[in-house]
Amino acid sequence: MKDIYQVINKALLTEKGTRLSEEENKYVFSVNPKANKAEIKQAVEEFFKVKVVAVNTMNRQGKKKRERTASFGRTAAWKRAVVTLAEGNKIDFV
Repeated sequence: MKDIYQVINKALLTEKGTRLSEEENKYVFSVNPKANKAEIKQAVEEFFKVKVVAVNTMNRQGKKKRERTASFGRTAAWKRAVVTLAEGNKIDFV
């Protein structure tokens, strides 16, 4: 098992993520691309002291970027996790 600080990179505070947390008790995190759902669940439960019901993950491709030349580069690929908490649990980021 990886250290919990190696599994969770950061919490994503976006409009969609805020709506999910308010309406459906789901929270969005950027996680290590090598982490699996069980490791993500354990890390969130241990770090935030909440009960996790489900974890959904998505591998996000890096975007193409071009800088004043014909050649293209890419931003880094990353992994997103949507964590559903049990009824009555909540995470405060502020």
